Amino acid sequence: MNCNGPLVSVVMPVYNSRDYLQTSLPAIKRSNYPCFELIVVDDHSSDGSAEFARQYADQLIENSSQLGPAAARNRGAQTAKGNIIFFADADVRLFPDTISKAVEVMQDDAICAVFGSYDDRPEAVDFISQYKNLMHHFIHQSAKRQAQTFWAGCGAVRKKDFQEAGGFPEVYRQPSIEDVDLGYRLAQVNKKIILIKEMQVTHLKKWGLLSLLKSDIVQRAIPWTKLSLYRGLPGDLNFKLSDRLSGALACFLFLSFFLSFGIEFFSLLFLLAVIALICLNRKLYGFFLKQRGMNFVIAGMGFHWLYLFYSTVTFMLVFPVFFIKNKFRRVIC
Repeated sequence: MNCNGPLVSVVMPVYNSRDYLQTSLPAIKRSNYPCFELIVVDDHSSDGSAEFARQYADQLIENSSQLGPAAARNRGAQTAKGNIIFFADADVRLFPDTISKAVEVMQDDAICAVFGSYDDRPEAVDFISQYKNLMHHFIHQSAKRQAQTFWAGCGAVRKKDFQEAGGFPEVYRQPSIEDVDLGYRLAQVNKKIILIKEMQVTHLKKWGLLSLLKSDIVQRAIPWTKLSLYRGLPGDLNFKLSDRLSGALACFLFLSFFLSFGIEFFSLLFLLAVIALICLNRKLYGFFLKQRGMNFVIAGMGFHWLYLFYSTVTFMLVFPVFFIKNKFRRVIC
């Protein structure tokens, strides 16, 4: 290996991802950064993922039972030889210069971690997959450069800082916010995390309505609500003031819609809520229009308002429960 830079350990957790690996693993091997090792951690797959990964991985770790992506990443990090650990999901395709972009920014020793985003050209062409991917792309591309969180789909962290932070919390047994949790802990001890907007990867996953709702509510909104009780909410990404106002407006929108039947006053309030939501999110809808046209904008607005509604309702229902449990636990202790 001809190394003209720091050794990077690419760690990929895998669970029943053989179809994705046929694209994602060769893409990593095409990297123009010459000094890296590839560690694949198979989380007890049953579809032959481990056998396929063996052709490409410098190290293949096979879990004897399914532990979840957080634990899988931690196992890979434990065996990493590099001082920089680059985490990549099995369902993303890196570009040849992806790792190089991370290393270039991390030449600044003050930076402990970096992450990127999905690009605006997801592999799946159906509406839900396109909508979900473009939302992620827009949110990350509109965020501040210095971040308070982390994304393990395409992100790198110094091994020393990762170990000092305790790695990913293994209480998350399914894909969730384990990377957000890590980012919070790094940021709260003044570690510098950078969002590299130019470091983009192609998402290979095909989303369905049920998988989208499960991801948004069960794997994101509920655990994020619990985390916010201990860490607070960031003022960036999809937690900016405009996003919080949009969530409240979406709830008001749905309420006024059902009350508007036969009551002209609520019909007017419904219309005003629609106008306010469009104004608050005009940049997002303008992005949808530029990328996919007017039909996509109309459908995208409907899905976005639904997302704002159920995310806000989840927060309002779940936060008091976690808050009361936390207070009760302190009293008992």
